[in-house]
Amino acid sequence: MPEHTRQRSLLGPIAAIGLVTVLPGCVVAAVGAAGTAGGYAMAQERSIGDNISDATLKSVITQSWDKYNTDMTHQLNCNIYEGRVLITGRVPNPEWRDEAVKRAWQVKGVKQVYNEVEIGPDTTTSDDFNDDWISTRLRNELTWDGDIRSLNYTITTTDHVVYLIGSARTQDELNRVTGYARNIPNVRRVVSYVQIRPGAPPESQPTTASPAPVQQMPAADAAPAPVNSAPVSGAAPVSAGDKIEVKPLQ
Repeated sequence: MPEHTRQRSLLGPIAAIGLVTVLPGCVVAAVGAAGTAGGYAMAQERSIGDNISDATLKSVITQSWDKYNTDMTHQLNCNIYEGRVLITGRVPNPEWRDEAVKRAWQVKGVKQVYNEVEIGPDTTTSDDFNDDWISTRLRNELTWDGDIRSLNYTITTTDHVVYLIGSARTQDELNRVTGYARNIPNVRRVVSYVQIRPGAPPESQPTTASPAPVQQMPAADAAPAPVNSAPVSGAAPVSAGDKIEVKPLQ
């Protein structure tokens, strides 16, 4: 295993302990929302059982990747929420990316695959450290906000781009989540594959948490973004409605 790969495996615990100083950058929000028929129920909340099922899927997918190429496995991230797979990271050629997507689709229980893999050279240790710091800070923000059910969100950061997958109880909750992400220093973009659950959430006790600073964009500025998933034999396409791009914040 390359030296920088071994160093990367240590970055998570380090990022949770200390914060680094980074420069602010422009921010783009991409928010996906979808629902299914029926009303809202407490059973729709994220459970320990859901976590275990998704962890099992992740294990099977990464084992399949490892059989193909161990270096590819170390350069990609696989986050899963209720059978929906989000693949991020950077690989040196399109063949690795397409193989990773195809193998994810082949695992029983996978409902959708979102391909956010970049093509290019591997990132440096300092870049990985900054990415881990961004993810750690966002997780802390969500955990301490009483109006957000943080268990319903999975976060990963690659090249200073924050990727979210999960489910929101309301559009307002999702706005708060993306608001936190968009205001973290050095975040370049926010890409969300978060779905909004149908119906009204259970009433909760009022909290004193301060609202996340969210700059709303006019609805007219929103436009569907092209999906960057390359067609893969035997893989279902990703629908354009899963992801919406809006203009960068000024």
